[in-house]
Amino acid sequence: MTGSDIPSSFRLAYVPGVTPTKWVRVWHERLPHTSLELVQATAAEAPGLLAGGGADAGLVRLPVDRDVLSAIPLYTETTVVVIPKDHVATAAEEVSLAELSDEIVLHPLDDLLDWETLPGRPAVERPATTADAIEVVAAGVGVLLVPQSLARLHHRKDLTYRPVPGAPESRVALSWPEAEVTPDLVEEFIGIVRGRTVNSTRGRAATPPRPAKDKAKDKAKDKAKAKRGGAGGGSGARQKPAAGRKPQAGGRAGGQSGKRGKPRGR
Repeated sequence: MTGSDIPSSFRLAYVPGVTPTKWVRVWHERLPHTSLELVQATAAEAPGLLAGGGADAGLVRLPVDRDVLSAIPLYTETTVVVIPKDHVATAAEEVSLAELSDEIVLHPLDDLLDWETLPGRPAVERPATTADAIEVVAAGVGVLLVPQSLARLHHRKDLTYRPVPGAPESRVALSWPEAEVTPDLVEEFIGIVRGRTVNSTRGRAATPPRPAKDKAKDKAKDKAKAKRGGAGGGSGARQKPAAGRKPQAGGRAGGQSGKRGKPRGR
């Protein structure tokens, strides 16, 4: 791909709770002339956005349809329970699912966790969103299990959270539309999230082609060197005497020293 073929921008979708900041910073360092546009989408919207061409790639939550989208899992999040700060569970470092059996556990319509059996007691109504569920918890009605990043995203001074071992977990992945050949800029972003170096052989070359004027300067320098080396005929490579030593005259053929000892007296 030549410099003129490189797209001028790259659209990256991301879902709530995912923070792409560090990867975006590396992108700007490596590809300063290719802008990166961030597109925020809900976890439910993101796969359709990618499939429809609304973004070149996205930081999404698994699962996705692998017949439509390619995906590279990046990390798995800890699941936590969001509770009021005066809740009895705050006395422990973590909370088991069994300890939530008597609690009203909210199950919002946008829940990201794949439950086989919901813990605790169900609420009368399901909140529409995680944000709505957080408000209900703050009102002292029930608790909420979410990926830790969402607990941080919806942080409130009157709420806290604790890890819940054994609960389903949410996996975050880099995803893009399925294709026979992965686009160069997607390969660039894959390299960034995987920690590849600038000189990695995967993806588009990190170093842009040299301008024609620089190549012309180098060519002129090479010609000048060749001309200086050819002066005096013969090979252009003439050996210089070692530093601090002068060439000696009168040497014998075969490289012997030109300095001859005096004959002994007869």
